[in-house]
Amino acid sequence: MENLQTTPANTPWHLWAIGVIGLLWNSFGCVDYVMTHLDPAGYLASMGMGAEEQAYMQAFPAWLTVFWALGVWGSLAGSLLLILRSRHAVTAFAVSLLGLVVAQGFEYLGGGAPPSMHTPAVIGMSVVIWTALAIQLWYSSRMKAAGVLR
Repeated sequence: MENLQTTPANTPWHLWAIGVIGLLWNSFGCVDYVMTHLDPAGYLASMGMGAEEQAYMQAFPAWLTVFWALGVWGSLAGSLLLILRSRHAVTAFAVSLLGLVVAQGFEYLGGGAPPSMHTPAVIGMSVVIWTALAIQLWYSSRMKAAGVLR
């Protein structure tokens, strides 16, 4: 009788590298989220935000905060699940992408952000965030298709 169970693919070294780097990178987004809620005035001031930017950040509607949370915590979960070789990493990164699309869509398409929050540096950071998430989603999808994630 043939063995009906398939043997999972070996874990490539780059999965660990991408997973750990992603975990470190995505942890910053979670720290930013938590600190913005625990000590908004102090934390946002320490990030160089003036009164206008702080007021904007503190006035986020609850539904937007939910999508921001999905974005940052989804990415962190995706990185952890990738390290654990779980196929659910793909879903976590997709949820994170949904959070990013809604949160930044609101910010850039009419959320009333002050002009100082649309500087080339801020836009550049947004591009880096989008790129990192796209790579993580693509990579986890490839690893799932290759049978590395179970």
